[in-house]
Amino acid sequence: MTNILVVSKVTQLMTSQLLAAISSPRRQEILRLLWRGDCAAGDLRAAMPDISFGAVSLQLKVLLDAGVVERRAEGQRRIYRARREALGVVGPALERMWDDALWKLKLAAELADSRRGPRPRETRPRMTHTRTSRPRQTRPRRQTP
Repeated sequence: MTNILVVSKVTQLMTSQLLAAISSPRRQEILRLLWRGDCAAGDLRAAMPDISFGAVSLQLKVLLDAGVVERRAEGQRRIYRARREALGVVGPALERMWDDALWKLKLAAELADSRRGPRPRETRPRMTHTRTSRPRQTRPRRQTP
């Protein structure tokens, strides 16, 4: 009986840690990108240009601690992979959610709302001023007596 209670408590803890890990819109987006295939942290950062590399790294650590993703080393790079089996029945629900267009709109709004720090500057086309080739007019010099 004691073993059953311990297993039950561990399962509840793992489930709550798993749900806490995938509750963040940023982590959901990282998990969605990893769901397609293995990816390096730098590639994840490139896919999410509005956050820093450090922020991506912190989110990956939460997903690693929850057991949702795994990491392997390839030289100096760290390659991450989603552990689909760790999500159990939540995995197919996430896939359906990711395919939903309304969810994509909701995610974009949540990501914009949860962004910390300065907003990225919008790039505007630069106005280039060209000088005309008009000859410069000069004033006649005063003659001193």
